[in-house]
Amino acid sequence: MVEVPLNKFLKKMFSWLAIGCPQRQSHIRLINATGTLTRNMSTQAKLELDGKQFSLPTMVGTEGEKALDVSALRASTGYITLDDGYGNTGSCVSKVTFIDGDQGILRYRGIPIEELAEKSNFIETAYLLIYGTLPDAKQFKHFSDLLAEHQFLHEDMKYHFEGFPTGAHPMAILSSMINAASCFDEGLMNWQWGKLRQFDVYVAKLISQVRTIAAYSYRKSHGLPLIYPKQTYKYTANFLHMLFSMPYEDFELKPEVVKALDLIFLLHADHEQNCSTSTVRMVASSQANLFASCAAGVCALWGPLHGGANQAVLEMLDQIHKEGDDGSKFIMSAKDKNSGKKLMGFGHRVYKNHDPRAKIIKRACDSVLEKLHITDPLLDIAKKLEEAALKDSYFVERKLYPNVDFYSGIIMRAIGIPVEMFTVIFAIGRMPGWIANYKEIMDDPKSRIYRPRQVYMGKTINPYLGVDQRGK
Repeated sequence: MVEVPLNKFLKKMFSWLAIGCPQRQSHIRLINATGTLTRNMSTQAKLELDGKQFSLPTMVGTEGEKALDVSALRASTGYITLDDGYGNTGSCVSKVTFIDGDQGILRYRGIPIEELAEKSNFIETAYLLIYGTLPDAKQFKHFSDLLAEHQFLHEDMKYHFEGFPTGAHPMAILSSMINAASCFDEGLMNWQWGKLRQFDVYVAKLISQVRTIAAYSYRKSHGLPLIYPKQTYKYTANFLHMLFSMPYEDFELKPEVVKALDLIFLLHADHEQNCSTSTVRMVASSQANLFASCAAGVCALWGPLHGGANQAVLEMLDQIHKEGDDGSKFIMSAKDKNSGKKLMGFGHRVYKNHDPRAKIIKRACDSVLEKLHITDPLLDIAKKLEEAALKDSYFVERKLYPNVDFYSGIIMRAIGIPVEMFTVIFAIGRMPGWIANYKEIMDDPKSRIYRPRQVYMGKTINPYLGVDQRGK
């Protein structure tokens, strides 16, 4: 027998096993009461409940992540685990993305994000995430050709755009129109994974058309005429063309702007089991089609606690400016817990060190601002906040470094992308990761519909009362 440390999560998990059965709590204990979990050499952890012993399989991921497999816990013991928000729960085994928040590591399919940012582009990285390997020259050309072929929307979809009021939020339009697009394809309407022969085509349609839908969403929300994509433009350049060109004049595509936006897409392409990706997997587990599952991801991403973070950065900067502050007063207020001021775009829930994406995108941000020679009071405030966060001991000691949302928000502001489109940009970038996770669900022969349990704490038997008996 060997002993392995029992971390805080396991202590909490087992302490909650008896919720709903308080009279039995005293009968639940770990085999070793000294704070260690005993397991045998066959990697079976032991749990004792009501005088009976149960074995829990353990597993270790390729990067050393340890987990207890509680898949059969309820069937063998009658108990479930309780983990609000799934913060300590592994919902799946995945080969797509690895994150080590303590060390500031992010890798797509094992390749460090720093290498991809330097040497790759968004489309090549999308292929890597979805198919598991970098494409060779032939595969890359085929993938790029599919994207170009399927970037146009069915003409009848224009009538759906017309149904939205001017001023509708682009994220609402984006989610709705991704779902609507599936109605124009018989294969999607009769989706059966086991009989599917054109998955590559649907991947290309979704990745390519989400960009077209996003641009149309922006144009519609501002009452502007729709601009068709051009076959001669590459992915990111085409998006900027559809976003900003006019029927009488094409938008000037500056290389540094195109490169910076492509980098934003790449850095957001996947980020492990976050809220929106978990939502896509949840919907996919019901065997819903690819477009429906990813439309659900858009809805999850829309929330201000998730994809809306970079929008919150610009709203913070705008508020500082309206108050006549250059950022100095706000920095002092942010140090005061009672001020109610919160520094948006600094620190990260996952990364306890530098966000590796922030280091990369900072260079792109500096380059874009230098090349465009923009005079903008909000960007001046942003630079002052950045300087304070990188040098002020208060922020450094708390590791409140600027994150990817901070710099991506500044870049998009400099490019001229309106704030309401920030989360849409995020959705375009995240699409390959959602598709990769969708594919994992579908490719797994043991996959089953997701169905979390709960601990019910409501009323017990509660008889129906007629209206004349209520309120007495």
